[in-house]
Amino acid sequence: MGKQEIRAFKAGFFREQGGFKSFFPEPINREWVIDEPDIAVLLSEADLKLGELSALSRYVPEVDFFIKMHVAKEATTSSRIEGTQTSIEEAVLSVEDISPERRDDWREVQNYINAMNFAIDALNRLPLSTRLLNETHRILLESARGEHKLPGEFRRSQNWIGGASPRDAVFVPPPHTEVQTLMSDLEQFLHNDKIQVPLLIRIAIAHYQFETIHPYLDGNGRLGRLMIPLYLVEKGILTKPTLYLSDFFERNKTLYYDNLMAVRLSNNLSQWIRFFLVGVSETAVNAVQTLQSILKLKEEIEGEKILSLGKQASRAKQLIGELYKTPVLAATDVMKKLNVSAPTANNLLERLQNLGILKEITGYKRNRLFAFHAYLALFQR
Repeated sequence: MGKQEIRAFKAGFFREQGGFKSFFPEPINREWVIDEPDIAVLLSEADLKLGELSALSRYVPEVDFFIKMHVAKEATTSSRIEGTQTSIEEAVLSVEDISPERRDDWREVQNYINAMNFAIDALNRLPLSTRLLNETHRILLESARGEHKLPGEFRRSQNWIGGASPRDAVFVPPPHTEVQTLMSDLEQFLHNDKIQVPLLIRIAIAHYQFETIHPYLDGNGRLGRLMIPLYLVEKGILTKPTLYLSDFFERNKTLYYDNLMAVRLSNNLSQWIRFFLVGVSETAVNAVQTLQSILKLKEEIEGEKILSLGKQASRAKQLIGELYKTPVLAATDVMKKLNVSAPTANNLLERLQNLGILKEITGYKRNRLFAFHAYLALFQR
């Protein structure tokens, strides 16, 4: 295991497979030498921004409620990259509140939320490993469109990206016979304490390699993006899983795919790392702004607005606490959560609506849903 200068890296080679060429990536578990000053500057900036985010998330009260919304946003955005169309308002609803024709998309987003929550919790007992990824993948594809695509297992056949078959594909990953060895190498690289490679550089390279191996028949994009916050939390760079890059990748979708392909076609790993580090910095800044905006909104609502309700202020504050967890709800939800009668629940909802805290979103006379719209808007920017 020698040293590898990043500028001299050969990403791999294409091999004829009978009508198409698949890509055989080089192993990545090695000591990487990065002597490009601009990458050092970008790395320093990204580390600084992540430190600010980690410090803020440590001191924000009830941060775990807000992380649930980060997870919901990540799930909708990451799934949208794959073509699934579900809004964040829909993502926080129960299945009975989703129209039948949209339930398949909703289920995929729920699976992603469940998979993320499982993986974050699993870090308490497992390292970021092929075992953890397989268990997470199983949940990701559960009872959804990918349920027949080997949930929780590496692929046992050739896959491809773009096109109707490997023959007209944009990119053909390595044959399935190579997957286990390549994924073992990737896992060793992430946890190799005998090499001096900055952690952000490691996860940047690992994400590229994961997407190049494409180890599963389905769900590779979502799982590859989820690896990033999991690694940052596992290594203590973040105290809480508050950084998700899918929004940055979606807004720069063409660049995202072009930079990954540029590594495979022209060995340009440096440019991929630059793009990744810029994404980390930008996303960390946005996450800090979101947390600060939540604190400001919390102060505004729980101060003057709630106090204006007089005797109902205490109950309204309790309901606001629930809204941070579930920002779209019905009168029946209020009855259960606060243990109150239907008239009391409806009266409370009406008063919060009059204060501009809640907005009715169905337009129905019955079975109405109320959204904590100012809060939701913070995750839609």
